[in-house]
Amino acid sequence: MSHSQTLPARPDTPIAWLVVLASFIVGFVVFGILYSFGAFFDSMIAEFDASRTAASAFFSITGLVFYFAGPFTGHLGDRVGPRPMILLGALILAAGLALTATIGQLWQGYLFYGIGVGIGCACAYTPSLAIIGGWFVRHRNAALGMAAAGTGCGTLALPPLAATLIAAHGWRTACVILAGICGLLLVLAALLVRRPPIAAVPIAGNLGKTLRSYRFLLLYVSWVCATTALFVPFVFLPAFARAQGADPVAASALLSVIGAMSIGGRLGMGALGQAFGTTRLFKTAVLIMAGSYLLWLFATSYAGLLLFAGVLGLGYGLRIALMPAVLIEFFGLANLGALLGTFFTASGVAAFAGPLAAAAIVDATGGYAGGVGFALILGTLGFLVLMPLRRVE
Repeated sequence: MSHSQTLPARPDTPIAWLVVLASFIVGFVVFGILYSFGAFFDSMIAEFDASRTAASAFFSITGLVFYFAGPFTGHLGDRVGPRPMILLGALILAAGLALTATIGQLWQGYLFYGIGVGIGCACAYTPSLAIIGGWFVRHRNAALGMAAAGTGCGTLALPPLAATLIAAHGWRTACVILAGICGLLLVLAALLVRRPPIAAVPIAGNLGKTLRSYRFLLLYVSWVCATTALFVPFVFLPAFARAQGADPVAASALLSVIGAMSIGGRLGMGALGQAFGTTRLFKTAVLIMAGSYLLWLFATSYAGLLLFAGVLGLGYGLRIALMPAVLIEFFGLANLGALLGTFFTASGVAAFAGPLAAAAIVDATGGYAGGVGFALILGTLGFLVLMPLRRVE
């Protein structure tokens, strides 16, 4: 019997689904931590007597580092495999969170939280997501949706956990506890993951050609616009709700509603994509996100904010689950780690620009309506840019 016949790693097998579980765990940790920052927002402002813009910079720097490190961590993951990258991410992420608990000035937080957490997340996330396509043939869309559901579950679970820990123990102790939890979960993911059996050979020059293509440009610009809008509620929605009279835990729970609804979108992506087509469903998801900001703009009660969070979460979940499938449909599996990492820089631009721009508008106007309007305009642009995109036949 040949060596290839004895290999246990085959596509669409139980081992493949363990790899999906590993990617789920990584997404749970990475996006749960990234989107928990809203729970820390008021504590940072109070302790350091900071403006909303200065406090928002924590989130912006973290997102910028996370997404712009993606091309490098994705490239490394293509070469060395996902396990060492996830282990490295576990170490750096846990250290960044733990060191954040010791800061005495904002710039130290920008260093430990912004850069440390950002690099740790990038090391773990991009390599774990890039290998899913190589583990599946028949169930690829379903697997990508289930892996992406981890980010929704993390958004559901970690923000209220962070808010509860902050209320009980203070934000510094909360950082230490989260460092331990997240580090251990990422180590578990590293133990489960392995290289895919369908390993697309990187094609020299193919990545550059892809990045210069018209389709990639449309997808990239749309992602910048729509994700810039998305980051506005992830930073400001809890504070907006508290300004309307919601208690801190209920206000942070709105982020969990976004996460909960996004899980349904992610898990349903496989069946919906098969029925409607991946590209058409992707456009619809971006349109749903854009329309949701109208609900936020006119929300005058907590119930209205719940409705907004639910609609946004549904569109957000569909869009993020579909993104790898759209890239594979248009550009194939070759260089996928590097391609995903490069595409994620669009989210880095958005993470840096969105919260800072919205915070400047809120600080200048003294209210949140201008920030919500900013999200509505950018979300609409994100849909309009996609209109010329056509499915590959």
